[in-house]
Amino acid sequence: MKSLEIIMIPVNDRQKAKEFYLKLGFKVLVEAPAAHGETWIQMGLPGSSTTISLSNFHGLICETDNIENKIEEFEKQNIEVGNVEQTPWGKFAWFKDLDGNSLCLHQK
Repeated sequence: MKSLEIIMIPVNDRQKAKEFYLKLGFKVLVEAPAAHGETWIQMGLPGSSTTISLSNFHGLICETDNIENKIEEFEKQNIEVGNVEQTPWGKFAWFKDLDGNSLCLHQK
């Protein structure tokens, strides 16, 4: 993994949360339809490469150059990773830490 790309923050109301983060100085980078009729809202601070996503669960999305190689490395260490999902935004594969926190690999 080469960087922490997106921190997913659970919120009750994405539009109200968006207004709050705008007041803090965040900018909307992406606001688009997502799965299950939801809206994907991704925001960032000017000059920062790490962003936040206003979501319904907590998660960390980490960028990798080669998702298949990283999954192979993890599996050798007995870390189970879910199936690779191909999307218009790249490849994603979710897994959990020992306490059930969601993490995700992302290859652009």
